[in-house]
Amino acid sequence: MAVTVITEKNTNIENATHKLLLDRAAINEGKRGYLIVKRIFDILFSVICLALLLPFFLIITLIVFIECPKASPIFTQQRIGKDKKPFRFYKFRSMIPDAEDKLEELLHKNEMDGHAFKIKDDPRITKVGKFLRKTSIDELPQLLNVLLGDMTIVGPRPPLPREVENYSEYELQRLYVTPGLTCYWQITPNRNDMTFNEWLNMDLQYIQKRSLKTDLRIILGTFGAVFKMNGV
Repeated sequence: MAVTVITEKNTNIENATHKLLLDRAAINEGKRGYLIVKRIFDILFSVICLALLLPFFLIITLIVFIECPKASPIFTQQRIGKDKKPFRFYKFRSMIPDAEDKLEELLHKNEMDGHAFKIKDDPRITKVGKFLRKTSIDELPQLLNVLLGDMTIVGPRPPLPREVENYSEYELQRLYVTPGLTCYWQITPNRNDMTFNEWLNMDLQYIQKRSLKTDLRIILGTFGAVFKMNGV
């Protein structure tokens, strides 16, 4: 099995032939100070961003409502967090109102292996939604999830319940930590050309190596990815 290896000095994808098995006790050993600082940063960062971006949020909300007046501009969905705990997840609406109902019709077109669903030119995405996704603006309401403690700024992206239902014990390692707004996958060029196993192992490498320095590097990389419009 190919494994994505992420080092402190290099975030490029390399190949290995082993699976990364995490020791939960070991990965949390000595992390108390890091986790306290991380939570304080999450609270301060999310509060400041939500306050500064409020006028922008209102403009985006109005634009989304004009395109889809029959649905809420804020899309809510159940996601799975740390230790398989479900929570309500927020995004700006980027798809048509009945997108969830049409998913079954599109599953056979899935372009990503594993449990995640991704297709290029998804017909459910609205015109405004394409721009929101390209710039990752649709993810900004998750700052509220960060403030509430369901998510953190940096961590593995939270999966859907239907995805977790099919996870192996190896894949469940993604849920050892609080899910994040951004991660290594988010800042990887052509991220949607990656396999699910590559994505998974990037998450596991992050969990193993997480630190304030790594988090800062990913946050800075996220700003770059947004400006380069690497989203979909």
